[in-house]
Amino acid sequence: MFRSRSKDEQAATAKVTAGQPQQPRDPQAPKGRPTPKRSASQSQRRSLANTPTTRKDAAKRQREARRSDLARQREALAGGDERYLPARDKGPVRRFARDFVDSRFVIAEFFLPLAVLIMVLSMIQAGAMQSYVLLLWMVVIVLIVLNSFVLAFQLKRQLRQKFPDGNLKGAVAYALMRTLQMRRLRLPKPQVKRGERP
Repeated sequence: MFRSRSKDEQAATAKVTAGQPQQPRDPQAPKGRPTPKRSASQSQRRSLANTPTTRKDAAKRQREARRSDLARQREALAGGDERYLPARDKGPVRRFARDFVDSRFVIAEFFLPLAVLIMVLSMIQAGAMQSYVLLLWMVVIVLIVLNSFVLAFQLKRQLRQKFPDGNLKGAVAYALMRTLQMRRLRLPKPQVKRGERP
């Protein structure tokens, strides 16, 4: 059953195939594939002719392609075009997370201006000012942490309802990182107004 064929059997099959005359293909018979369009074959010939011959040319083309991809990505981040967004921003789950954050007033987006203000106030060496600055710093941090927990809880619940079968991995962390950026500096640009539900 699993043995190799003998030499006699192999020779017999070779004689049978050699004895059969090869029939020429009928010119009217279909060839089994569609004829390519002229424009497709011409573009293929052009691309073969335009392939770089030296490593320097290839590197130059690669740089130009990368530059054009980055320019397209920048435009997409400014305009919100889903096709050219970076991989971390693509998909309906990430879009919903962005819209969820952008539609709310979040304390964390004012972290940087508040930190600068607290640093300036801490330089004032007047009496009890240092203790007030420290207290303000603690209040800001507690408020940001509480606000982030509430936002993460609400976002998880909304994502489970809206995308029960979707891949939700990393969406909450993505949204929380977005809260740390000031609204006008966020990329991709916010597509919803404050108070408008996604």
